[in-house]
Amino acid sequence: MANLIHQRLAGARTESDANRPSGNRPNERGRDQAPTAAAAQLSRTDFGALKSRIQRRVIAELSPDADLGGVPGRRAIENLFNDTLAEEGVPLPRLERLRLLEAVMAELLSFGPIEPLLRDESISEIMVNGPDQVWIERKGLLEETDVKFENDDHVRRIIDRIVAPLGRRCDEASPMVDARLPDGSRVNAIIPPLSLIGPCITIRKFSRDALTMQHLIQFGSLTREVADLISACVTGRLNVLVSGGTGSGKTTLLNVLSSFIPANERIVTIEDAAELRLRQRHVISLEKRPANIEGTGEVGIRQLVMNSLRMRPDRVVIGEVRGPEALDMLQAMNTGHDGSMTTLHSNGPRDTLARLETMVMMAGIDLPHRAIREQIASAIDVIVHQERLFDGSRRIVNVTEVQGMEGDVVILQDVFKFEHEGLVRNRVQGSLKPSGVRPKFEEKMNRNGVKLPENAFAAPMAGGSRLLEARRNVS
Repeated sequence: MANLIHQRLAGARTESDANRPSGNRPNERGRDQAPTAAAAQLSRTDFGALKSRIQRRVIAELSPDADLGGVPGRRAIENLFNDTLAEEGVPLPRLERLRLLEAVMAELLSFGPIEPLLRDESISEIMVNGPDQVWIERKGLLEETDVKFENDDHVRRIIDRIVAPLGRRCDEASPMVDARLPDGSRVNAIIPPLSLIGPCITIRKFSRDALTMQHLIQFGSLTREVADLISACVTGRLNVLVSGGTGSGKTTLLNVLSSFIPANERIVTIEDAAELRLRQRHVISLEKRPANIEGTGEVGIRQLVMNSLRMRPDRVVIGEVRGPEALDMLQAMNTGHDGSMTTLHSNGPRDTLARLETMVMMAGIDLPHRAIREQIASAIDVIVHQERLFDGSRRIVNVTEVQGMEGDVVILQDVFKFEHEGLVRNRVQGSLKPSGVRPKFEEKMNRNGVKLPENAFAAPMAGGSRLLEARRNVS
């Protein structure tokens, strides 16, 4: 760890920094005395310059073989920090001193200026637009922060710190990279010359505690009736496609739905960057591998989907289909792997089918349009479409059955649909309402031991739920 810090950050230290004499550390009483008015509040420029000087001196003093993990490592850095600050001769109040220490710690051990944002559980996304703009998403809405980086090189160092442990790189030869943080958060980075505003980082954070269906109901994403229905669809081994726009909550919903897969089934998950956190014991997680520095060795999603079918899965869960792997996914769903699930970017259930058809055509196999649509109609049982609405809320707006073919057209039937009722204090008003039509997929669920009550799709009744939790048929 110390070697890595030396390599990345020590290049800018001067000869005088490397050979400075050791100073005496002031006592605690001296550190806590009130500073002069001029030093009471460091400007952003002064704070950044002081942090950089202290950081270089701390790096110069660290042993390349030092173990900086855990409490001993933090204590060693803190001792060097105190000595260096004393030599700088800048009197600081205790809060400013602690802020400076945490900034140095974050720079050496974590992810620099964005470390406090990563720890803030109310933030769902962090967007670094070059060194001077950092935006966050909180409760579905964007807001700009006062967090700044020193320059482009500072952002590049943080990108390297994120991707290096994963064996990835982000440089002029490979200026885009997808990665993940140790907690599973998804990271995308892109640098010049592709980005014209400097290095950019986008981090999609995940909750430390796995969300449940009850959480989604409390958030207003869906109703109890719809929650019971789609969980029954998973238990009843229907093939489910979760669709929606960017940031609409598709992966979160897929994670929640996966919790209803019985524990005695073998599950294979396939993803670009591992995000799914299934709780069952019998789970095989596969992750796409990018090309190495020579441009070889890439293993794509399609290859993983084809390989997964040789691994005796009961269900295949694909984090997201984006290209020709859609054909292999449909074939898996049509060849005995009922209960499989995936997500897809789209603007609605009908658009979902059009995008899926386009992806199948990307596989390079000359299939007639009708044959592709027949594959889709026989593979997909239900589409759950989710949107991020005007007020930032994420809600399921369609639960739609794929009923089959009529001529050359795939027939869709809404089972539940969100009806907008306007805005009140900038909050979207509306509710998911049943169409009143019993879906044809109910027969497949019954064959797999899941029965729905007779009033499952009736109009809402006062004082209770229409759809009780799906029950396994034990008769």
